[in-house]
Amino acid sequence: MAPRTVAAILAGKLAARASRALGRGGGTAIAGLVAARIDSDVIPALAGQAAHGAIVVTGTNGKTTTSLMLSRIAHAAGLRPLHNRSGSNLMRGVAAALVQDATAGGRLHAPSRTLAVLEVDEATLPLIVPAVRPRVIVFTNLFRDQLDRYGEVDTVAQAWQRALTQAPPGTTLVLNADDPAVARLADDAPASARVLYYGIDDAGAGGSAEQHASDFRTCLRCGAELAYDVTFYGHIGHWRCPGCGNGRPAPAVRVTAVGVHGEGTRMTIVADAPDGEAPLTLCVTLPLAGLYNAENALAAAAGAIALAIAPAPIVAALEGFRAAFGRQERFHIEGRDVEVMLGKNPTGLTQVLRTIAARPGRTRLLFFLNDGIADGRDVSWIWDTDYELAQPGAVWVLAAGSRAEDLALRLKYAGFGEDVPVERDEQAAVRRALRETPAGETLYVVPTYTAMLRVRELLARREGRAAHWAGGEEGDA
Repeated sequence: MAPRTVAAILAGKLAARASRALGRGGGTAIAGLVAARIDSDVIPALAGQAAHGAIVVTGTNGKTTTSLMLSRIAHAAGLRPLHNRSGSNLMRGVAAALVQDATAGGRLHAPSRTLAVLEVDEATLPLIVPAVRPRVIVFTNLFRDQLDRYGEVDTVAQAWQRALTQAPPGTTLVLNADDPAVARLADDAPASARVLYYGIDDAGAGGSAEQHASDFRTCLRCGAELAYDVTFYGHIGHWRCPGCGNGRPAPAVRVTAVGVHGEGTRMTIVADAPDGEAPLTLCVTLPLAGLYNAENALAAAAGAIALAIAPAPIVAALEGFRAAFGRQERFHIEGRDVEVMLGKNPTGLTQVLRTIAARPGRTRLLFFLNDGIADGRDVSWIWDTDYELAQPGAVWVLAAGSRAEDLALRLKYAGFGEDVPVERDEQAAVRRALRETPAGETLYVVPTYTAMLRVRELLARREGRAAHWAGGEEGDA
């Protein structure tokens, strides 16, 4: 190992330790920033030591949950996953995860068993691909998100296309067949790449009408209006182009049946086997609700199959899965259940609201809307979110966060009342919401990204859990 790389690793570790000692966070960003400043090649130097290579997960929604599922699957399969589980998914976050795993001498712990499982920000993918040379890249979906940072969805799609030109020979691209923008990436794949499609074949899981918040309405090949036989959410569904014949590819890994099971989801995954053998069938009871989580589990299963992991550890890991921080994460505080469900863009938040609306009984809702850099300064997206879904079952609601007044106005038009209460301070909002929730009832907290980090910390403290960064669960803030 080059002396410069060793120095970078040591400096990164010291920076992370100082961050934790000062209570500034878990060091999931600064360790990578410091290490990369000293040695710009620290990522390839360390990632290249993983004997089982790397699998990268990217997309607008679901990448944190999908990558965590993949990490659990890898562990169940006897591998040692090296995962940026904190959700710190820019170059600095990936570098930090690698640096924290390395020894002072610059070597990964147990490299012969290591598989790098990396969640990667959509816009960072072109930088990550040449740095880690992944065996597999999983694409979840592409939606509008943080327009002031990413621009329109076309900008992200073009960045992904650039990334694919740098993929190493033999890379497997795991593509969502139900998303026309993701399925389109096969057209840009290198000739040596393998493409593995996944999708939901159970038409009963969706509806026939196109969603109003659809980000791709026209064919990416000819520009004609797309037609849908089934729509799951947003522009995700069974799509086709009447103009040029382009259409949803047949998925090799697919959900043939999916339905609600208690507060979770029961699903059947069928995967085509190579060489004409009988398909594999995986019956999974996932302890997470919502069709979007079924699709996250499907993406993780497809990624694991691309890595040639056997069915048994896939099923075991998915059935024993515990939610990623802030994604249907549950707390129990003073006799009350609290469930935190991140909502950061129109499509993702609408699916969260749909999940809440399906829960039995009357609901108490604490919404947060922040406009920090990691949230996106432009909050106009709330008008494309179907808050109306949760209104019929709501008995109490509070709008909170730095843009609480904007949110209260949106909730007024969604039918929550003329005077939706407002509380800008996060701590005061949590206290007020807990007071309004009787013992034995559930409070649903639906924050944007930066609010989620703070609110989760407040709830964890009240429950007696460690700080959110203490277990490596921290975002890229």
